Amino acid sequence: MNQAERKELWKHEESCALSGRDFSHLQGRYLKGKAPWDYRLKVLDFLRPGIKILDMGTGSGEFLLSLSHPRQLLTATEGDPANYRLCLRRLTSLGVTVVDCTCGEGKEMPFPDNSFDLVLNRHEGYDVGEVRRVLRDGGFFLTEQAGGQNSRLLAQRLLPERERPGLAFNLENEAPKFRKAGFRLVCQNQAYPMAKIMDVGALCFYAKLREREFPGFSVDNCLDRLLLLQREVEERGCLLNQEHRFLLIAKNRKGAAGLPSGRRND
Repeated sequence: MNQAERKELWKHEESCALSGRDFSHLQGRYLKGKAPWDYRLKVLDFLRPGIKILDMGTGSGEFLLSLSHPRQLLTATEGDPANYRLCLRRLTSLGVTVVDCTCGEGKEMPFPDNSFDLVLNRHEGYDVGEVRRVLRDGGFFLTEQAGGQNSRLLAQRLLPERERPGLAFNLENEAPKFRKAGFRLVCQNQAYPMAKIMDVGALCFYAKLREREFPGFSVDNCLDRLLLLQREVEERGCLLNQEHRFLLIAKNRKGAAGLPSGRRND
């Protein structure tokens, strides 16, 4: 494959990222690093009959459905237009409430106070005060986040002249916000696992999808560096990408103390 053909292929990958946050496009091509916790198992620890659950930034909704909780007790927010349309088709017919909402610091959520027993958030923005507001007494918030150092080393190789925001987004700085807001931290952890990217096209898709981590990325303005990374893939078989993950589980302290019966605290 010559340079022009590679560029055309990579620009196609870049354009695919503009149609929605569908990470299934990277299946087998982006091998995630393994964190020392399992988010799904953590969530299952807090499921019990009759609780109302909010999943912030549900994506395609597959994870929420996989919990096998009664659908009429599930609510999902999604701010990406393509994923929101997908969720309307996939989830509402099953009885799940889907709300068009972009979550983040300083942004209100369109729910009454004390609406949910459990709020889930995986790689979605949040406002600590809003999370506490919509949680009922004794409710729990579980979040896994991509921290500010996520993909930083790889982004520097592609865009060395660019500054990226949010580098201080980490467990050390977020945990005190929850304590100050009136939460009790039940679990907290942080890790920097190493991921593998199996081809440069996958990198182009990933970088365009995560523009906050790769500000200003395009195939056109990074072509020379992409070609250098292509040589690395040919020599090593993959590209390495250091991830940054942190986990927080917080309890709204307006309720009674203690974990749900039989639940883990690790």
